[in-house]
Amino acid sequence: MDFIMQNWVAILIITVVVIWVVGIYNKLVSYKTQYQNGFEQISVQLKRRLDLIGNLVDAAKKYMEHEKETLMAVTQARSGLLNATQAAEKKPGDASAMTTLATSQVALDSAMGGFNLKMEDYPDLKASENMKQLSEEMTTTENRIAAARQGYNDLVQKFNEYKKSFPTVVLAGIFGFGDDAKNLEFSESVEQLNEAPKNLFG
Repeated sequence: MDFIMQNWVAILIITVVVIWVVGIYNKLVSYKTQYQNGFEQISVQLKRRLDLIGNLVDAAKKYMEHEKETLMAVTQARSGLLNATQAAEKKPGDASAMTTLATSQVALDSAMGGFNLKMEDYPDLKASENMKQLSEEMTTTENRIAAARQGYNDLVQKFNEYKKSFPTVVLAGIFGFGDDAKNLEFSESVEQLNEAPKNLFG
């Protein structure tokens, strides 16, 4: 009788441990899925922004015929960010992918800064209805990107904190969750991230 009781106790303990371990694994998977879904929102808005920039360049070509170098810089930087975004979609949270994406964003911001300076010399372009509409759409998209990034970064922090908590930290590596997920940080500060972007053309 004691032997049967001991067996039942052993089975009960093993069952509880298995349920506990499975619970930790499922929670890790859930948190990872959440930040991956969060990155999808960033990706959608980044691609929309890139489409709008493509439209900007097309509209500007008619006016800025002598600014081929400036337009080419924007086009190349836009292509670089598109490639980086597509690569990051395959590995959201990966340190290398997030760093490359952030670097590509900085390069595009720099190229767009040069574009905006040159456009000051073309008041007719700046005042056109098409450019005004694109400016408004860009501002809205920038807001959405900022919100999506904030949401993604919050989910990454949630995943990383849970992964490092005890006893999860003991099992995370065994389950294949050894590496931390990486935030997506562009060149601005946290304070700037929380501010609405300015109108593209001032």
